[in-house]
Amino acid sequence: MKLKITCALLIIGFAFSCKQSSQTQQTPGRLGKATREDKNGWIYLHLSGSPADIGYQHGFLAANEIDTLLRVMQYYLPSITNKDWAFYRSAAARFLWKKVGKEYQDELKGIAEGLQAKGMKYDSLDVTALNAYLELSEYYVPALMNKVKPGSGDNKAPGNCSAFIATGSFTKDHKIVMGHNNWVDYIIGERWNVIADIKPEKGNHILMDCAPGFIHSGDDFVETSGGILITETTMAGFKGFDTTRTPEFVRARKAAQYSNSIDDVVRIMTTDNNGGYANDWLIGDTKTNEVAKLELGLKDYKVWRSKDTAIIGSNFPIDKKLIKDETTFDVNNKTSSPNARRLRMEKLVAVDYKGKLDDANGKTIEGDTYDALDRKNAYNRCVIDGHLEDDPIAAKEWSLPAFFPMGAVQGKVTSTDLANKMELWAHMGHPGGADFLAAPFFKKHPEYFKTQGKYLRDMKAYPWTLFKADR
Repeated sequence: MKLKITCALLIIGFAFSCKQSSQTQQTPGRLGKATREDKNGWIYLHLSGSPADIGYQHGFLAANEIDTLLRVMQYYLPSITNKDWAFYRSAAARFLWKKVGKEYQDELKGIAEGLQAKGMKYDSLDVTALNAYLELSEYYVPALMNKVKPGSGDNKAPGNCSAFIATGSFTKDHKIVMGHNNWVDYIIGERWNVIADIKPEKGNHILMDCAPGFIHSGDDFVETSGGILITETTMAGFKGFDTTRTPEFVRARKAAQYSNSIDDVVRIMTTDNNGGYANDWLIGDTKTNEVAKLELGLKDYKVWRSKDTAIIGSNFPIDKKLIKDETTFDVNNKTSSPNARRLRMEKLVAVDYKGKLDDANGKTIEGDTYDALDRKNAYNRCVIDGHLEDDPIAAKEWSLPAFFPMGAVQGKVTSTDLANKMELWAHMGHPGGADFLAAPFFKKHPEYFKTQGKYLRDMKAYPWTLFKADR
């Protein structure tokens, strides 16, 4: 009997050993030619292959950063939404997953498998909830609260980003120039530091920024081998969400991967639209040097397009019907962050740099800290390179209290010529060059330590860096 047991254990041990060895041998195959490079605050990932393999490569190569970001979400979201991570996983399971589609389900599963290969116990629901955190926390949760008790949900949708796209007589070479900086809570935004070079089996080669674990850009700055440029800024005060329709993160990734014209982007973004992360999308086609703006709500949308224009975004909607039907945005409040930044950006893009705009002064615009209301340089809510941590008013339109640690966390700029070579400029940290230091901030504002002290850290400003896709 002892001999039989010993033999059985040996057989089981041998089988387990073979299984483990096989998994180890499979890892290099799934990684393929994928690479990671850490460069000036960015994690530069080159990913290619099937959806499952692209996901696995992403999860495996950025495992530590995805793990940290998921821990941040589990720690931080309950304090700002009163919903724990189990709530977000449940939403992913109940209505998001079935609308993701097999291609992106495989990529999300692949990310989870890459994390598991590094010994981390996450699954596809964690990764799905991470990708959808903006539309869930800022759109679904308020909509859910309003269903339970009308008027109880805070529909003051986030004010993320300052962006522009210009072409024709507004630019130096009469081709497209596009710039963007990402506004988000520093506790999250300091970690929004991936440049993803994705070469999928089907569709366009994509170069974009994103957060670790995202299959889409998220703050949205994308260029593709199809000649398409995409960026956006959110519409402040937007309300509305439909759980039966396709998530924004899925439509955004699909638009990047499968669009070869402005019409394609508009069609994909408006089809089965759930209203999540409602944006003013700025779109360019380097094949024609035409640009467009898609203002996309849940019920309403409108498109403007031209080969000779400059379009800006700083979280303000402009379509009167959409503003009335789907937002609480105050177009007359000149002191709000969206309206103050609009004033400054219109002057820079359409006046000061008109006819001279290129990638070099595009970087200057995204790092601008001039307050057009007070007519002086400042660090506050009113400047393009936002610094709410230094603002005693902060941003009431987003329900943010005084000195809230949020603002511009990074910037990107590209042009027709750069995009045709699959290149872009990126800057981690405040594009204007200022550092955010956590310890001095908490000393001045200890009220934020309880909800952010565990994970809020320094956000250093690195130099502008040129990234090029692996063709």
